[in-house]
Order: sequence, then structure tokens, then C-alpha cells
Amino acid sequence: MTRFDSKTVLITGGGSGMGLATAQHLVDAGANVVIAGRNRDRLASAVKEIGAESRTLAVRADVSRCGDLDALITATRERFGQLDGIFANAGTASFSRSADVSEEDFDASVGTNFKGVFFTVTKALPLLNDGASVVLNGSWLTYRGIAFTAVYTATKAAVINLAHTLGADLADRRIRVNVISPGYIETDMFNSICPTQELRETHRQMVAIGRLGRGQDIASTVAFLLSSESSYITGQEIVVDGGLTRAFPTSSLPT
Repeated sequence: MTRFDSKTVLITGGGSGMGLATAQHLVDAGANVVIAGRNRDRLASAVKEIGAESRTLAVRADVSRCGDLDALITATRERFGQLDGIFANAGTASFSRSADVSEEDFDASVGTNFKGVFFTVTKALPLLNDGASVVLNGSWLTYRGIAFTAVYTATKAAVINLAHTLGADLADRRIRVNVISPGYIETDMFNSICPTQELRETHRQMVAIGRLGRGQDIASTVAFLLSSESSYITGQEIVVDGGLTRAFPTSSLPT
């Protein structure tokens, strides 16, 4: 599969989880990828795992810091010269009762999940080719009012709205902007929130399709939105959740 030959895609939060799975998928499809993250060791391991060092650039960057984003864009320009796509995937999850959220907690969540996404896109605009595609990472939690998630969910709701407004704002350059909203995806972050098999099984039982999501489920959806196959889609959201949000598991029905 070579549908991304000569294309370059920037992936924030690319050192693990959904970002790494997407980077691998795109490299296998012929792309150059720039992966950004806060942990140098994790990025180095990701480059080795992807297995295409000549087409992979890893840059340590905290997306909540505009100076780091400037350095990321400079490194991307120097290595590849341009961008054909972005997966603004970097995010952080901190769950606590609203009354217990400190200003520091609030700023950290908003800084990474909202500010970081916004400035990742806007600072990359000089490198983005006309007709490029941008995919943002939202969350299925915007459809449920769940305790402990007030700040996190609000940042993801903002990201979903960004897909609508940036899709309109960048349409004159034919740059498409869409958002994916994952459900329960087995990543390091998910496993840290659900550290036991019992907890993971409880979450699995909520999913109509009967399993937790995998990184590849996200990667293939992101690749579709980044590709020309979705050339008439912008300002939209795709919920990748195995039916978690809208479909009730048959196993939960009374017998």
C-alpha cells in the first residue's frame, strides 16, 4: 500500500498509543512521519519500532509550550520541507471531582488538550500544503456527563468545536479539518486508568461490538481522513467507539 508516498504527516503524542499506531500505519503506507512527544526515550523507542528511520523524525516537544511548537515546525521544515497532514493527538487525562481541581490541574489540561491542539495546527500552517488534511483527537466522553471528568471533557468538547470552525476557516486553502472521538482504546493511558483486568472487563462489557478498541482501529480511521478518499469531508466528527456511545450491548439486555 503506497497511497501516502511522498506525503509527510506530523503526529503529536506520537511516541506511544494511538499516535504510534498511526505513525506505523502511515509509514507502512509510504509516508514520512514526524512524531512529537515529551519523553525522549519513548520517542527513540518509537522510531526503532516503526523501523523506517530515513522516513521518521522524532522531536521532543511539549505542545502546551509555543516555543516547543516553533522548534518542532523548524525541525520539520529542515528535514522534510512541507506537511501534507497533521494528527493533533497529544493529550493528557487527569480525573478528579470538580471541587478538587486546582488551578494548576486546570491549566495543565487546557494547555495540552486545547491550547496545544490549536497552536499545533496554526503554527504548522506555513508548512501545510493547500489541500492538506488535519485530524484532531476528541473523545466519546463529550456525549456523557460522567463524574471526575469535567475539565478533561470540556477540553475535548472544545477540540470538537475546533474541527467545525477551523474547517470553515481553512477551506479557502482546501485544508480539511476533522476530528475523531475514540471510545475505550487499549493504550498505556487507558491501562493506567484501568489497571486491573476486572476494571478493563467492566469497560469492555459496555461496548456493543464486544471488545476494547485497538490502536489500529484509530490509525485506519485517521489514515482515511488524511487521505484523498475523504476529500469531500471537512468539519466533521467520526466517533470510533465500537458502539459505546449509541448502541446498547445485547449482553446487557434482560433475558
